[in-house]
Amino acid sequence: MRIGETLHAGSLKTLLVTVLLSAFMFQLLRTVGLRAFSMASETYTSGTHSAAFVTCPNDTVARDLARGIVEQKLAACVNIVPAIKSIYEWQGKIEEDNEVLLMIKTRSSKVPALAQYVRSNHPYEVAEVISLPIDQGNPPYLKWIGDIVPE
Repeated sequence: MRIGETLHAGSLKTLLVTVLLSAFMFQLLRTVGLRAFSMASETYTSGTHSAAFVTCPNDTVARDLARGIVEQKLAACVNIVPAIKSIYEWQGKIEEDNEVLLMIKTRSSKVPALAQYVRSNHPYEVAEVISLPIDQGNPPYLKWIGDIVPE
């Protein structure tokens, strides 16, 4: 009888461990599955948003432009990248300057208004405003850009 009792107790332990692991795995798989579905169900049309770049002569100009751009709803986010070195030709001479770079995330439809804002508020005679369409990205982040920047 002891062998049968040992087998029966072993089977109960195995059953208990299996049930506990199944409950844990179900919760884990459910969470992962919901997150994957959420990301996959977000739709984004390539080129709807753009990343724009603007160079500034110093941190003060960069901060003022960045704040104004976000306050005017011309972009959802502006990153300020300090201490870049620019080498370029200007008025027939090769120039080399320390600058600050703005990386701007916005709707592509806002790029003309963004460029106008920068031209109106930038100290350079010819301000750099270039943009590239965003082809792909993290769907929730791209949705956030669209939520923040009106059409």
